[in-house]
Amino acid sequence: MTQKIPATLIPGDGIGPEISEAVVRILGAIEAPFEWDSQAAGMAGIDAHGDPLPKSLLESIRKTGLALKGPLTTPVGGGFRSVNVTLRKEFELFANLRPARTLISGGRYEDIDLVLFRENLEGYYAAMEHYLPVENDPKAVAISTGYNTRAECRRIITYAFEYAVKNNRKKVTIVHKANILKLLTGLFLEEGREVAKKYEGRVEMNERIVDACAMQLVMDPYQFDVIVTTNLFGDILSDQIAGLIGGLGMAPGANIGEKAAIFEAVHGSAPDIAGKGWANPVALLMASGLMLQHIGRKDLADRLQTGIDGAFASGVRTRDLGGSAGTKEITDAIIHHLS
Repeated sequence: MTQKIPATLIPGDGIGPEISEAVVRILGAIEAPFEWDSQAAGMAGIDAHGDPLPKSLLESIRKTGLALKGPLTTPVGGGFRSVNVTLRKEFELFANLRPARTLISGGRYEDIDLVLFRENLEGYYAAMEHYLPVENDPKAVAISTGYNTRAECRRIITYAFEYAVKNNRKKVTIVHKANILKLLTGLFLEEGREVAKKYEGRVEMNERIVDACAMQLVMDPYQFDVIVTTNLFGDILSDQIAGLIGGLGMAPGANIGEKAAIFEAVHGSAPDIAGKGWANPVALLMASGLMLQHIGRKDLADRLQTGIDGAFASGVRTRDLGGSAGTKEITDAIIHHLS
């Protein structure tokens, strides 16, 4: 009997509980070894505990070191910071992994297969912000200060190169804005060049200024293999590469640290369709595939991918993909096509 692995399940808000239920069902069909501890967060956390990040949730992740997270809604106002950003800070999840691979043919691009790594803790998302008053306006000037440290630049870039080696990727592109932000992203580029020297002969390295990279991703995405960049640039470019494969409904994400890892659907909670049975669970399912790879069960991750590919090949599509299938129909189709 396979030993069970404790893991935290965060169903999330809006469509989150629906797609989480579908994913847990599919994982059960392949006998994935997770033993779930379900915890509320976001608006569901406020409803259940009066807190978008309840202590019970944080304690669960500290205990398991592993979590699968549906989409969360950060409450508007009230001084609440982003739940997602706070989780990354709390558990020092320094690496944000965002793969993009074509699942459905016939779109604008075919055969997309690239991976983006985003530094998750620093840059402008450190959010050291304040106002400066001018005359009678107390908020006349808004100032935001970002920072990058040499140690974190080195850690995320090394992680990207190590990923390339382990997954037979040929090239890592370091994306920056060192022509303008000469210190803030110049440090990132400098460390990238140093790290790349250790991988010469194994992994090619090249550099792109972020605006040029954004343009080239649209014009010729096939020139990219693995991209590594800073926090803000990574946030923007990762959604752009999701657009190359049909949108966030097929874009999983992983937030990885030394002691914990949280896997997620990166799309929103879509409250307008919550409860209607329309939601597409594929992004969260693919995130669970990344989670399986993380614990060394690539065999099960491959089975999940076979099920997804088979369901799409048979013509099953949810509404966000131009079809009419609901959550149950796509879930049934994926289970039917599991190897």
